[in-house]
Amino acid sequence: MISSSRRALGRLGGVLVLVGALVGVSAIPVGAVLMAGAHWNEKQRAELPAQLLDPPAAQLTRIYANDGKTLITTFYDEDRHDVTLDQIAPVMRDAIVAAEDTRFYDHGGVDLKGVARALVKDAGSGSAEQGASTLTMQLVRNVLKEDPNLTAAERAEATQDTPGRKLREIQYAVELENRLSKAQILRNYLNVVYFGDGAYGIEAAARHIFGADPARLDLAQAALIAGIVQSPEADNPIGGDRAKARERQLYVLGALVKAGKITEAQRRAAAAEKLTFSGRVQPNGCVDASGEDGFFCDYFQRWWDAQPQFGATPAERADALRRGGYSIVTTLDPAVQKAAAKQSREVYGLTNRKTLPIAVVQPGTGKVLALAVNRHYGVAKKTTDTVNPLVSGGAGVNGYPSGSTFKMFTMLAALEAGMPLNTGFDSPAKLVTEWPDDGPGNCDGKYCPGNANPAWMDGQRTMWDAFGRSVNTYFVHLEEQVGPAAVVAMAKRLGVSFSNPADARLAGNPDSWGSFTLGVIDTTPLELASAYATVAAEGKYCAPLPVASITGPDGKRVPVAENCKQVLDPEIARAATDAARCPVGQQSSAGTCNGGTAEQIAGLFGGRDVAGKTGTTEDSRTETFVGFTPTAVAAGIANDPVNPSDLVGSAVEARVVTAVGRTLRVADGGGRFTPPSDGAAYGR
Repeated sequence: MISSSRRALGRLGGVLVLVGALVGVSAIPVGAVLMAGAHWNEKQRAELPAQLLDPPAAQLTRIYANDGKTLITTFYDEDRHDVTLDQIAPVMRDAIVAAEDTRFYDHGGVDLKGVARALVKDAGSGSAEQGASTLTMQLVRNVLKEDPNLTAAERAEATQDTPGRKLREIQYAVELENRLSKAQILRNYLNVVYFGDGAYGIEAAARHIFGADPARLDLAQAALIAGIVQSPEADNPIGGDRAKARERQLYVLGALVKAGKITEAQRRAAAAEKLTFSGRVQPNGCVDASGEDGFFCDYFQRWWDAQPQFGATPAERADALRRGGYSIVTTLDPAVQKAAAKQSREVYGLTNRKTLPIAVVQPGTGKVLALAVNRHYGVAKKTTDTVNPLVSGGAGVNGYPSGSTFKMFTMLAALEAGMPLNTGFDSPAKLVTEWPDDGPGNCDGKYCPGNANPAWMDGQRTMWDAFGRSVNTYFVHLEEQVGPAAVVAMAKRLGVSFSNPADARLAGNPDSWGSFTLGVIDTTPLELASAYATVAAEGKYCAPLPVASITGPDGKRVPVAENCKQVLDPEIARAATDAARCPVGQQSSAGTCNGGTAEQIAGLFGGRDVAGKTGTTEDSRTETFVGFTPTAVAAGIANDPVNPSDLVGSAVEARVVTAVGRTLRVADGGGRFTPPSDGAAYGR
């Protein structure tokens, strides 16, 4: 029995003999052909280039919301997505064979009759042309010219009009047929070939031309697509000449009849079918993201660029995203995202210079459920467009001061130092501290903050009602007792990045930083939500995570690890949560809440557990609210991102609280807070 390798060698030998016979009447140099024949005969047993067995063509990456169905956007250099053969309509498979290689199932990679005709023609013209190319030979050529792992010179060589290139193509085609089945070759060909107007492969062609899945193409559609391959730009009905596309379609239908694949009646019916062209362009990148998702997409892309498993450098990772063919399910919740965008725009319209960025995260996992703001993500042609990461920070955006929300870090530091929730202090309207201060409003060279509403805030307070009423002098005194360094360290532990260089310098020597508890540093809604999520998750901090799962083009999952660690004793987190129920109009486990700055939240949530904190900076430069439940955290900071001196004003505070609260209500999955022990509450 003759081995497959000997049969392949015999086929190649037959081609070379045919070439040798034709050399006598051709203009192709005899020496070149003989040398080429000897070379390939010697190399026949050499390893076939691996890329021909498994073409490494660039594929687009799809980004989905957390339902795995809602497409956010795609990333690609080439609009291509590989499909299996059973995902391609049988009429499409038949049509491409009829159009390009009617003897595909009969030859062994090279059609000897076709090669003879082509070489005679080439000999008469004195140059080599690309006639008589089988589907297998075309596959070889397309793979080599598109292979991203080859040099530019090597890719160019794959299409050179030379006898050497043609003979090399023949050698590879013969050996490829020896290694792969006809079905595998046809599948690879349909996934690699260019169909014009930016569509690579059958999936992109079917989607772009007809808005269809390749499995659902009918005879008329398949014949038209198959006819494009010879002149993909000129014959494409979207970007080329529709009359030529029609002419090629009729040719393919005729070829299918001649091949016995369809009847004459089927040909006539397909020829008479009125086709509707889509021309749908695949979104590419975050500026094309659907709906309001561009800011989340931007955060995802920056997360991806920092992941070493996708490349050694950011450039390699970006290349992997555009060419790797991944299917990525993100953590974005469409309903929560829609709610956040709606609520932000009800406070400030798209054209308002002020913004309300809102972030929503899941406690215990770090999953980012929403990032929205009253802007369109895009090139800044007008005030409604920006690519600045206003919600998540980065790229020079450090965030905004969030006022009294930072009192949470002081309370946690005090609880950790052994001071229970019932720690009492007679809070004056103005507190003269131990820290030096040479700024305006100092008291004989000392830092001396005051309460915003003395009649409501002054007097004997505990952590419960001081947090509920946001009593400045209570928390500055608490910071004096535990030390600013402990409070700054607590903020760092919960993910505050101090990304503003000026803030980072102060954090390096915080011993006199008495104002830190009043939230004077820059942070972002995402950072703030993640910090409060640590409390909601009973002390477990999780770095923000925008991805739920990543699947490679081979169908295998790429591991995505949550970055979580226990940074607080659960009992301390429970105690802080208990106090955080006071600001939102609910009651602590001990019944000690007696007033809050965001009491409307209790009405929004009915009987569901909720907690949170407002934050107002000096002169109401910004207004902030962060709310949390056992299953979700939402934070929003009203600000002017261009001019920090443009105050948002205190009148917007209630609207910010309501907007963030309504967003949180959509994200909340229910559950109950665990009350603290008597030790954390009362010190016993």
